Amino acid sequence: MELVWAAEEFEPPGVGTFIYPPIFGEVTKPVVQLVFAAIIVGAVFLLGTRKLSLVPGRGQFALEYIYNVARNMARDQIGHDFKPFIPLVLGLFSFILVNNFFGIIPVFQFPTMSRIGFPLALAVFVYITYHYAGIRKHGFVGYIKHASLPPGVPPFIAPLIVIIELFTKFVFQPISLALRVFAAMFAGHLVLVLAVVGGEFLLHAGGGLVVAAPFPFIGAIAFTFLEALVMTIQAYVFALLAAVYIGAAVSTDH
Repeated sequence: MELVWAAEEFEPPGVGTFIYPPIFGEVTKPVVQLVFAAIIVGAVFLLGTRKLSLVPGRGQFALEYIYNVARNMARDQIGHDFKPFIPLVLGLFSFILVNNFFGIIPVFQFPTMSRIGFPLALAVFVYITYHYAGIRKHGFVGYIKHASLPPGVPPFIAPLIVIIELFTKFVFQPISLALRVFAAMFAGHLVLVLAVVGGEFLLHAGGGLVVAAPFPFIGAIAFTFLEALVMTIQAYVFALLAAVYIGAAVSTDH
């Protein structure tokens, strides 16, 4: 009877976990984190590159490693004209990474990108960037043709291919770009909260349930390390796909 009663009393966390009341005006905790992440990224790169040396210290080495990751993404995916896009790819990767890691940092403990509006705004920015780059490279008419019709398509299926390609590049790509990081951060944070809340519930339930209380907490600790990996991968994938879309827009081939 005690187990049945406990199960009936337990309320698992839901969407309400991601809703924060305003701190002042319309500003909420996720918005503050967003601004703070921008300050962190800017300050780290500004201070870290102020005194560069031929033999880098640990800080300079770490920043150079992150820069090289972004540079290689841009070079491999965009091609010859990659250099102007390095700051964008680097900024996206660093900014999203910091916001994701807020989810496992004490005091913050909330991944900013688990609110769909933030990754969607970044996706729209990338969307505008790669279409602008494509139009600048090929001209408006040339870019539409470049984006919609691969060379060598048989005429009888060309209309269908044009519709699919235009839908993919103008609708599906930005939505999928935003949903990928959002879904990963949303689900990961919900699992972590569920483990912690579940462990706390068992701890205070009394009786035989107390014996099981450590297991959700152990699971939460283990999942935190897995979540850190996922957070890094999602930041990398977002920046990588941004480079892929830009490369496709400015390429001379389809």
